Amino acid sequence: MACLHDHSCEDHDCSSDWSLYKHVDLSKVTALNEAVQGSVKSVFKAWEQRLSSSGEHLESNEGDPELLVFIPFTSDVKIKSISIVGGADGTSPSKMRAFINRDGIDFSDAQSMQAIQEWDLAENLQGVLEYQTRYSKFQSVASITLHFPENFGGDTTQIHYIGLKGEATQLKRDVVATIVYELTPNPSDHKARAEGGGGLSHVE
Repeated sequence: MACLHDHSCEDHDCSSDWSLYKHVDLSKVTALNEAVQGSVKSVFKAWEQRLSSSGEHLESNEGDPELLVFIPFTSDVKIKSISIVGGADGTSPSKMRAFINRDGIDFSDAQSMQAIQEWDLAENLQGVLEYQTRYSKFQSVASITLHFPENFGGDTTQIHYIGLKGEATQLKRDVVATIVYELTPNPSDHKARAEGGGGLSHVE
């Protein structure tokens, strides 16, 4: 299901809605069948820069439009919707399939596995379409793999922007904070032990 922005983006801070790019572990993002190695990293950027024409984009190899993009996060996230800005002249992806928390899958795996959700995409050159997830299934997401099996007839598939709307759970950070708190000595405990005769004596 695609959704058009039903408000003026000048009055509504859409960039805050699409802020999950800050939680993408960019150094570990990979793509299979990309024509230029590492180019996939260029499609993750702030929402207001989604149409920037810097020339950098993800493109499949000539004559093979299929792409598989692995996106890990720095903390677990919940994903509400996804936006894809593709290329012109038939090079936009026409279908998207998602897999959650499945590291290391290849094209053979993607073609044989049941995706958690699939979407038929429209050409979204202006970045105004978003595709809703089945939100209850996109909880505690450590990584998402997006499979783009076909396009609108172009020799290659181009993707200029991948936007992810949702929220970070901060689970990993909270776990660390709890451990640090438990390891921090409580001064009142030491005082109680000293008064009871079980504390360490101070030697001058």
